[in-house]
Amino acid sequence: MRQSLIFASFVALAAAFPQKKAKAPKQTAQQQAAQVPQGISTATDGSMILDNTVMVNGLPIRYKISAPAAQFMAASGVPGAAATSPNGTMGVNVLLHGDGGQSFFDMPNQAVQANTMGVVLLAPNENLFWGGGSGLQRTDGVAHAQAVNDFVKNEMPKVVASNSSAVVFTGVSGGSLLMSGFFIPAQMQNYPNSAVELNCGGMPPQVAFQNAAQVIPQTQIHFQSTQQELTLLQGQGAIPDAVVAYEKLGTDNGLSTAQINALQTVDNSPTGGHCAFDGQGFVSGVQTMLTSYSNVMQGGNGTVAGLGAPSSGQVLTGVVGNENLKFTAAPAGNKRDAESMVNMRWVTDAGFGGDQ
Repeated sequence: MRQSLIFASFVALAAAFPQKKAKAPKQTAQQQAAQVPQGISTATDGSMILDNTVMVNGLPIRYKISAPAAQFMAASGVPGAAATSPNGTMGVNVLLHGDGGQSFFDMPNQAVQANTMGVVLLAPNENLFWGGGSGLQRTDGVAHAQAVNDFVKNEMPKVVASNSSAVVFTGVSGGSLLMSGFFIPAQMQNYPNSAVELNCGGMPPQVAFQNAAQVIPQTQIHFQSTQQELTLLQGQGAIPDAVVAYEKLGTDNGLSTAQINALQTVDNSPTGGHCAFDGQGFVSGVQTMLTSYSNVMQGGNGTVAGLGAPSSGQVLTGVVGNENLKFTAAPAGNKRDAESMVNMRWVTDAGFGGDQ
């Protein structure tokens, strides 16, 4: 009896103290992204944005397509859809975001430029890293590059009409790593006379280059970074080595210096941090480059309006003789490792809290 009373006393005492609530397991970036509603919205230029998800090779590929309403197929559900055939007249700019997905949600290519619609794809990875892994180790690069290709070739025509012979590409940070390391060497053979803008990221080909003799002489590649780029991307295996590797591919495939410089260009003149091409920040910097995309990648004069000092804004400098990019120290306190590539400001913007 006495033991029962002592036990009851302990139970009562424990009940008198506030109990700690069990913490909910932290959601992955992919899980948080799934809570951001999909559907149909209006772009900055009045185009319609379709946000949806489709399975590609067993991977969930969430996409946004921004185009005039009449370019969408009726099956898309977009109001005003009028296309009856996937064969249209508009080109397509496919953008792969950086680690964490920020540019997917911003969609900096949503406005039509040079008769080219915008498409962004969300990485099918719990961290929203294109190619998986982290830093320069993109362990799922082959599968992700194949999924991007198969979405463009097989899934996109089901919802929008476009000119399949006028598809160009944009990479941002980790998206540029997938583009330069895996997509260009493995999949660019499927996109004759294309162009790729590699913003704040790049690496030499990580897989065997398919049909380089066809691809290299007809693919325009622009490498864009800043003077205060992350050490990870300044170093071995990253942007400078990518410039050298692609230039060598040009030489190996019989291109003259003039031909290489016409196709492959590089610039890191702005004094910004990672992707801060305007000298201000990641989001505004990426938007600055995409606003002038057609000027750089589609036959314009190569000038980007709003680049940070001391840049003149002219970015189309041929790679031959300009491989040795000059970098300076990053701002004090700026982290210098792979974590610095991750930008998830969209989490706070979506109301999930956090400090990204």
